[in-house]
Amino acid sequence: MYRKIGLFFLSLWLLFVMIIIITIKIPIYLKKDYEFVGFGNIFLINIIPLLCVFALIIGAISLIDFNFQSKGTAELSFKIKDIENIDYEHLTFLTTYIIPLVCFNFDNKRYVFSFIIILFVIGVIYIRTDLFYANPTLAILQFRIYKVEGEFRNGESRKSIILITKSKLSKDDRVKYHKLDERIYYASKTITNE
Repeated sequence: MYRKIGLFFLSLWLLFVMIIIITIKIPIYLKKDYEFVGFGNIFLINIIPLLCVFALIIGAISLIDFNFQSKGTAELSFKIKDIENIDYEHLTFLTTYIIPLVCFNFDNKRYVFSFIIILFVIGVIYIRTDLFYANPTLAILQFRIYKVEGEFRNGESRKSIILITKSKLSKDDRVKYHKLDERIYYASKTITNE
């Protein structure tokens, strides 16, 4: 569950960066009679950007964990019997969630509270419906999403498996995997095909 939450924060990196750019307030006074306003005041007027930095850190930890898991020594593998590239899911998430959320008025406290509630609801839906793989940040980092049918070593065949991978995959490739959810796996192409 914590990996799904981390991937949700990672998926919103672009949103958090844009909010930081929109809301950060750095007092600049260039005359000789300047006086430092103090770190406390700077932190106080930049609560929203600081929360976004914290969210970016959670996303970074998730990315480190994601890379660690995807490079791990998985002994489990299966052969791809059917494959469909579903990279468009990244763009759907970006246009549906991230772009509209940037348009909030962060100077108004009511809008900030509404933003937090909407972000929470989107997060719950995103995790419960297993859409955490539709992650625009992973697309920027050159990960791909595939929907596959896999044939496992025990002869079992499973359909609608979602693979998140940096490898370019095709039918009859063999992939090793780490299970993230019942049907969503981190995967990498094995060197040999069977």
